[in-house]
Amino acid sequence: MPDDRPYDGGCTCRHVRYRMTTRPLIVHCCHCRWCQRETGASFALNAVIEADRVQLLSGEVEVIDTPSASGKGQKISRCPKCRVAVWSNYAGGGDAVRFVRVGTLDQPDRLPPDIHIFTASKQPWVVLPTGARAVPEYYDSAEVWSSESLARRAALFAQKGGA
Repeated sequence: MPDDRPYDGGCTCRHVRYRMTTRPLIVHCCHCRWCQRETGASFALNAVIEADRVQLLSGEVEVIDTPSASGKGQKISRCPKCRVAVWSNYAGGGDAVRFVRVGTLDQPDRLPPDIHIFTASKQPWVVLPTGARAVPEYYDSAEVWSSESLARRAALFAQKGGA
């Protein structure tokens, strides 16, 4: 039975508080070197979700344009006080899709990764759990995402007039 309770989170100083109103489309554990550099950690854990399903409950975010490995850039939303990144938007999804930093959730253990991506560049001492879905680079969404998530994505891009 899916856990349909909202997912609340925020920054360290609690100036920014947000709520994801539904489960994300998918949760990526990205091991690319770019994410390693951006986070200062071994990987980034992101809940990919429609932006309109993320409610800003309090505070405001400061959006920082940063480069990305694709060359198209990303917009990282940070707390203007403690500077913690709470989500980002990549060029592919534009403003319609957010990559919420799972570590900023009040209960991050509710969203383990659905897939490990860019494992070809993961740190060699990071050991993936037995049976974890993992790919050396990226993947085809039609082969990995649930039918519900694919339908949500199709609806999102149909309303935005995109692909």
